Amino acid sequence: MEPSPAQRAARNRIAAELATAGFALPGTLTVRSYACGKPSCRCHADPPRLHGPYAEWTRKIGGKTVTRRLTPAELVDYQPLFDNAKKLRALLAELQDLTLQVIETDGRQEPLPARTGHQASGTRGLCPLNLWATLHQGPVTPGHSQT
Repeated sequence: MEPSPAQRAARNRIAAELATAGFALPGTLTVRSYACGKPSCRCHADPPRLHGPYAEWTRKIGGKTVTRRLTPAELVDYQPLFDNAKKLRALLAELQDLTLQVIETDGRQEPLPARTGHQASGTRGLCPLNLWATLHQGPVTPGHSQT
């Protein structure tokens, strides 16, 4: 597996951008407006005037989804951290795509299918056993060797 000079240059550019990245927050930031539960409130009028907008930060903690409403001051402070996280995810996806190009042009392996959806964003992929099975064209049973 030998990357071309162009691929090395692309890797070096990505690595340089990663090296300059600042702090980053996990999860997603959404801004939304809500209707409340009071039937006579303005948010149930025609046309409705919803409450908000409210900034909400959603992330996983210990396998559970946790949402926290941010104050306007927190939103101002945290926005650059969300922006950094988005940039880091994009750089990682770019590095992974570049790595796929390198191994596909290696000649020792058949091209892998194009990444789409969650795979392209780097949030989901094959677990090691499924990856092994995909590469070796056969089912894998944990604890048993392939012969």
